[in-house]
Amino acid sequence: MKKRAFIVHGWGGNPQEGWFPWLKSELEGKGFEVKAPELPETDAPRIYNWVPALAKSVKNPDEQTYFIGHSMGCQTIVRYLETLPEGIKVGGAVFVAGFLNNLTGLKEEEKETGEHWMNSKLDLAKVKNHLPKSVAIFSDNDPFVPLNNRAEYENILGSKIMIEKNMGHFSGSDGVKKLPAVLDAILELTELNKQN
Repeated sequence: MKKRAFIVHGWGGNPQEGWFPWLKSELEGKGFEVKAPELPETDAPRIYNWVPALAKSVKNPDEQTYFIGHSMGCQTIVRYLETLPEGIKVGGAVFVAGFLNNLTGLKEEEKETGEHWMNSKLDLAKVKNHLPKSVAIFSDNDPFVPLNNRAEYENILGSKIMIEKNMGHFSGSDGVKKLPAVLDAILELTELNKQN
């Protein structure tokens, strides 16, 4: 069965920005089927339309299904995994600049959107049941996602933590057009799954 990867963009993002096209091309070259869904109303993301949009794109998740999320895309992935029926496991996920407990640097008009996600209940223990392996990558100078967001990834989801130097929010606007750490992380997850 072919490995599938889903690249999930963040708030204000789209599938063509930054390092997403590079990653898509690299993964396709390694035999993955890759989808990068365009999520609706990207300037005002909402759980009630982003999570169903991802679910519609994925359809039938299984152990050959991998996720790569950026920023709000990470929230979207964990909330999608939380909705899966008991017993379904995916291959793994790589979270880039994912926030679960703290989001900083928002403008006044953005705070309501941030609170929509941050204040909505999320059962990470349930997410962990569907997600055997994951990697969470942070930047030491991210203006929006402070490093204390690593705690939930590390302690509840059991993610391997990686901290990159001076990558900002890993956005196209930060000049990030390639992100080898993400490619390496996905390939490591698929190798680990082969060994089990």
